[in-house]
Amino acid sequence: MPFTLTPTYDETPRLRELVTRLRDYLDGELADYEAKLGLTHESRYTRDVLEPVWRRSRELGFYGIHLPPEHGGQGLSFTELGALKEEVGASGRVLQLSVLGDMGGPLRAGSILRYATREQLDRYLLPVIRAERACCFSLTETGAGSDVRAMTTTATPDGQGWRITGHKVFSSAGPFADFSVLIARVAGSDDYAAFLVDLDSPGCTVRDAETPMSGQHIESDIILDDCYVGPGQLLGEVGDGLRIGLGRVTANRLLHCPTVLGLTRRALALTLDFARTREVFGGPLAALQSIQHKVADMATGYYAARSMTYDGLAALDAGGRPRAEAFMSKLFVAETAFRIADEAVQIHGKAGLVRGSEVEWLFRSLRMFRVLTGSSEIQKNAIAHQLFLGDRN
Repeated sequence: MPFTLTPTYDETPRLRELVTRLRDYLDGELADYEAKLGLTHESRYTRDVLEPVWRRSRELGFYGIHLPPEHGGQGLSFTELGALKEEVGASGRVLQLSVLGDMGGPLRAGSILRYATREQLDRYLLPVIRAERACCFSLTETGAGSDVRAMTTTATPDGQGWRITGHKVFSSAGPFADFSVLIARVAGSDDYAAFLVDLDSPGCTVRDAETPMSGQHIESDIILDDCYVGPGQLLGEVGDGLRIGLGRVTANRLLHCPTVLGLTRRALALTLDFARTREVFGGPLAALQSIQHKVADMATGYYAARSMTYDGLAALDAGGRPRAEAFMSKLFVAETAFRIADEAVQIHGKAGLVRGSEVEWLFRSLRMFRVLTGSSEIQKNAIAHQLFLGDRN
């Protein structure tokens, strides 16, 4: 995999064509849309703002592009999807997570399609793919993050249906979602179940979550107080809850990395531009050897992290189960991205410290990835587990 901050994908004509069209949309039409509305990464945006992006991305073939053709996608490989996610992350767009459907769209719903009944597909999931509805995912609780089995949200049988009580936090896309894929413990057992919960149901309240350090308003708390769900809203079977909630773990863990790589690439590109144009001591900042060494280390770290990630994605495409590699990639990408963002702020100096600076926002966002989707410490535990137990686990 050659090093470049603007991959051409010449060796893969289909991917080259997709990336070219995607860049045109991100840098042209979507950039103009965001500028017209005056959006920033910390804006509160509503369905009225998001739906046109979902629909337009769907028209252009990007929304749900990873899905099989029978669901309107192009059946992308993991490597191809990773490349598109990286391009979106590198674009600097405020609404980047709405283009491929990461935030409430097909990328959230796609992994659960195989569990859904025909009725559930028609009522819930296919409208998401068509950009008509949005969903969120509710697994995490205040006392149940990495240790998901500590959840206290409970589903109690009531006739053929269920009564759910509990409090979910960090439900991404919750502020503008129509329903949640919600995981609960079955009362009186050690089983877990997944439910499709309409967020306007009696007993269900969507509340603003605590604002993360990225400043984005994309998370909600989902509070359930004896909320009734019918038998047709049970996703899969009782006992499938954690399998659904943590499903496709290896693939999802690897596919988080390209988005972060894109943000990292953006931070590196901004830093190079700044160093070239910032005048110090009668010349450009880039002329200083100390700055040259910093950007050399930044670029080398990015290349290493990218190579690890795409090696893991290639293994998935070949039918492998790169579990240890997925943990390693998540760990290395998270830690390397943060170091690069930290250096980007350092090189920008005062310009990198002020709110409203893009590199300052990237620093805050990339810091979060060391915790989100499994902290670095959790990844290390899992890597050690793989090393000590090997094929016996």
